[in-house]
Formats: sequence, C-alpha cells, structure tokens
Amino acid sequence: MTKTNSAKYAEHIEAVRRFNRFYTQQIGVLHEGILKSPFSLTEARVIYELAHCEKPTATEIANKLDLDAGYLSRILREFKKRGLIDKQPSETDGRQTILCLTEQGQNSFTMLNACSYDEIGAILDKLSTVDQSRLIKAMQVIEELLGTRSEQKVPYILRLHQPGDLGWIVHRHSVLYAEEYGWNEQFEALVASIVAEFVQNYNPKRERCWIAERDGEIVGSVCLVKQSDEVAKLRLLFVEPKARGLGIGTRLVNECMRFARQAGYSKVTLWTNNVLLAARHIYEVVGFRLVYEEEHNSFGHHLIGEVWELEL
Repeated sequence: MTKTNSAKYAEHIEAVRRFNRFYTQQIGVLHEGILKSPFSLTEARVIYELAHCEKPTATEIANKLDLDAGYLSRILREFKKRGLIDKQPSETDGRQTILCLTEQGQNSFTMLNACSYDEIGAILDKLSTVDQSRLIKAMQVIEELLGTRSEQKVPYILRLHQPGDLGWIVHRHSVLYAEEYGWNEQFEALVASIVAEFVQNYNPKRERCWIAERDGEIVGSVCLVKQSDEVAKLRLLFVEPKARGLGIGTRLVNECMRFARQAGYSKVTLWTNNVLLAARHIYEVVGFRLVYEEEHNSFGHHLIGEVWELEL
C-alpha cells in the first residue's frame, strides 16, 4: 500500500466510508433490531452460529466471530434468560459447556433466516439478471481483496419446518426411492399419510420436524412424533445424495435424541427396511438396536421390515 498521493488516498478512504454508509443503510444494520427483529446484529450472528454448528462452545463462537469473551457471555446469559438456549456440560471437557438452541431459539433462527432471505430478495428484485450478476461479482472482489483468511464454509444448517417443507419431503422421498430402489407409488402414499398425520396432530412440545439446508437449498429432513407418553417415533429420515458424507443424517438423528430426552420420552423407536443400509448404519452409530424383523410385500418389492429402539 502506498500513500504517496495523499489527496488520492484520502479520496479512496472517503469512497470506502461512503459505500459503508450506503450499504449499512441498505441492509438495515442501523435499525435498533436487525431485520425488524428484537435482536441486534451481533445477537443475530450468534444465533446463526448456534444453528450452524454441532455442539458449539462459547469459546468456539467467540473465536469464530472475534468477540470479546465477556461480551459474548452477557449475550448468552440474556439468551438463557429469554429461553433461547440450553447449556449442557461437555462429555469430553468438563471445563466447557455445550450450547444449543431451544425450540424458541430455533423459531427465532427460522424467523431471522426467512427475513434475511426475503430482504435480500427484495434488493435483488429491483435489478435485472445481468445487474444481479454484476453485483455478486463485485461482492466477490471485495471478499477476495479484504479477506485476511479464507472463511470456512458452513456445510449446512438445521432449522424447523416451514410452510412448503412437508410437501418437499413427500416429493423428494417419492422421487429418490423410486430412482434408487424402484419403489412404486405405494411408498409415496405412505409418506403422504405420515406427513398428513404429523400436521393434523402436531404437538410442538413433544414433536418436531427438522430441515437441513445447504446454500439455501433443502438437502435433508427428519421427524420425531409421539407414539405414547413414554415412546417417541423417528420418521422420514432423508438426505439428498449430493449432500451425503457431511454428517447430516447423523446430526438429524442426534437432534431427535436430544429433543426426545428434553421432551421427557424414555424410548425412541423407528421402522425401516434392511435394504436402507446408510440409514441402518446411522441408527447403529447413534445407539439404536434392532429388536424385530418381518418380511412384507410393499412398494412393489419383497422386503424385510425392521423395528429399532433406543433407550434414553
């Protein structure tokens, strides 16, 4: 960097400052609450990291966001007071505490995520496709020039279901299982009936549907539903082929187990088929055990159905 031409250098500084003023106004950073929410920009970023990371600690979030530990601690205390997060001792390091979003915290993230999408969409809608591409390229140049380190790309996020997600679950299950296993429309009817029952009887205190999202695209899902006061049932675990290998399936199942314990269940059960090898492997890794097998003719094939259980 050179400051030889001081007048030009001062002009450049003023240009950057002018752009900063313009852009912060465009994205609403100057508002008391970001995205017309009750959260500041920093609070929203902390919620974003809690939704993205698996078993995050305060230290990890402080390092990721370059936040003062005391400042972050105050934010987390306020989140705890508002019922947005839970804290659990780390199983591997007694000095650390694992943070996770509660149902209310997940709802807050879902709201912030949707509002951010809509707000940026409103900005882009004012531009032609060509100008949108110019804008994105300009932003990429800024990232390349000012980035002091390559930010690790978050592979995916988990969120609660929104309108339209359950229809996606039916569609993608039907298409993919037809492609990979040759299952017919009977399977689509089964998935549709499970989704309909979930919607009609949904109890958010004891049931949940998680959606895995990557780069704004849905890539996985799972549901946990009430079977009895003591037993929950895991249903409709799904991961898109292009998103496999990222640990999404295991994390979805682990979220089910965490929530099941929080909701007071003593057991989680599930039904699957022996040809679904990837899903069976996840169940084994998480701690489920096979308790029952039965042959059946369904979905246009002769299959072996399995019941798996996990004691909480």
